Amino acid sequence: MRDWLDAPGPVRVGEELDPAKLAAFLRDAVPGPDAPIEIAQFPSGYSNLTYLVRRGDAEYVLRRPPVGSKVKAAHDMAREYRVLSALHPIYPAAPKPLAFCDDPGLIGAQFYIMERLRGIILRGKRPADFAMPAETVRACCESFIRHLAELHALDYAAAGLADLRREGSFVERNVTGWIDRYRGSETDDIPAMNETAAWLRDHCPPDAGAVLIHNDFKFDNLVLDPNDLTRIIGVLDWEMCSIGDPLMDLGVAFSYWLEPKDPDIGMVPCFLTREPGAMTRLELAERYAALTGRRIDNLVFYFAFGLFKLAVIAQQIYHRFKQGFTHDPRFAALIMAVAALAIRATDTIETGDI
Repeated sequence: MRDWLDAPGPVRVGEELDPAKLAAFLRDAVPGPDAPIEIAQFPSGYSNLTYLVRRGDAEYVLRRPPVGSKVKAAHDMAREYRVLSALHPIYPAAPKPLAFCDDPGLIGAQFYIMERLRGIILRGKRPADFAMPAETVRACCESFIRHLAELHALDYAAAGLADLRREGSFVERNVTGWIDRYRGSETDDIPAMNETAAWLRDHCPPDAGAVLIHNDFKFDNLVLDPNDLTRIIGVLDWEMCSIGDPLMDLGVAFSYWLEPKDPDIGMVPCFLTREPGAMTRLELAERYAALTGRRIDNLVFYFAFGLFKLAVIAQQIYHRFKQGFTHDPRFAALIMAVAALAIRATDTIETGDI
């Protein structure tokens, strides 16, 4: 199991950092050993770039926006750093932030440094030596949905994050916003994307409440205890965190939750949700309702929105690839994932089945 620990690799071409400038920043901003630094890059993830920085026996994680991205709201390092600073004291699973750099001239963008959480992240493909009893798989799913419910129960105002809440309908604002993001990065004519966008715009429900939401809650963003995979010790990637409708957060989580009957979508989410013993999306929703006391009406809308949002994220990344801002070979086929996600959304709308 120790072999599954999340490990970095070489830095990708075009995404290098200047070690001398970074070392100088660390000396002034983060107490630690006075030693040369080494930089590696975590290869997974499709959005912000994440690096491991070693300085002697100390290890840190550096987060910066992707090269060439113009979607500032989605890659606001100052906002993410402030959220973690407020959140970590009341929600220890949020990594502890250590330093923020507002000078884009240092490495080409604003960035922040946080603690490294050493643990296991269950990503796309099933490890060849993976073996987990069905009851343990189910316990992992239970831990997943319980953590989401606990996050939604936090007192965000007491944490000093009330200003993240905006006036008006969160649901309508997000539907409109993600449609606009799609139009701004559209490269191909995909009828199912247009159909889903129109349906979502015409079927927005009233907000189901206002809580602190992660907005990208999935196994790929959870750090698990190497000695007990049912225990979550970290929640990563807070770039889209907001105050909003908890059911929208649930719908986004559903978009990554592949069941055995589901077709592949090109972007490989965590294999665990297809293992014997895993909860279905409906079982997750029912458990969430039991934990929170919330009604879970209109799940088709929230699931369709989650699929559409994931498709737009893939489209934005593919657009950057087409423009030559990134050369990551994983991105070359993402347009197929956009189409597959859109078709799943239209099928969900047509059948009424999540």
